[in-house]
Amino acid sequence: MPRVRTHGDRRTLEFQPGDIQSEMLLSQPDALVLDYARAMMCFALFVPAPRHIVMAGLGGGSLAKFCYRHFPHTRITVLEISAEVIALREAFCVPPDDARLRIVHADAADYLREAPASCDVILVDGFDAAGMPAALGSAAFYADCRRALRAGGVLAANLLSYDPCHDAMVERIGSAFRGRVCDFPGIAGNNHLLFAVRAGAGDTGLAARRQEGFARRGGLRFGFLNRLLARALVAWLAWRPV
Repeated sequence: MPRVRTHGDRRTLEFQPGDIQSEMLLSQPDALVLDYARAMMCFALFVPAPRHIVMAGLGGGSLAKFCYRHFPHTRITVLEISAEVIALREAFCVPPDDARLRIVHADAADYLREAPASCDVILVDGFDAAGMPAALGSAAFYADCRRALRAGGVLAANLLSYDPCHDAMVERIGSAFRGRVCDFPGIAGNNHLLFAVRAGAGDTGLAARRQEGFARRGGLRFGFLNRLLARALVAWLAWRPV
């Protein structure tokens, strides 16, 4: 059962006491508070102007709210399997559905399996009280993610470094995306984020060059530099004219 806790300006979503899944500032409900949430936005290094973002997992809606505000020309589809989590959207100031935003009560694995070449960005951030559901870490799921992306699209997957299946999931992502995977070491503590790009035939575009360059260097190598990169990117996205 998801729990909402409010302490002063801080509101959190927790499945177990102290196990924070999402965090919001009441004074700035669209801001990204947690390191991993800021790091997820590094997808914009590869796809700066997505037409359609699909998110697997709503949580407290941090990613959905930020993208809704700062990517005003982008459609956003959020897939959430828990009706109890969706019921908390107002508590976390998630905007109502409209022409650009849809919160869908669905299993992300089932949805993406039936949506080939339908989006430019997929953000996988789906957890419950037991951790990441097995369906969101399977080889079949990552293969479906690749098929659901348009050429040049990017998957951003949030893994936990202490998950017993972590190494297997990293290998599955690499296999599904044929090695086109970028890692930013130390960017978000125990949250290990991987960015995988679906390239088109003979792709020599900017997204491919960025992906290959970052992957070759291992991101910016040092964790504190990667965290600064994520903060700077989020600040730029919030500031840029659109």
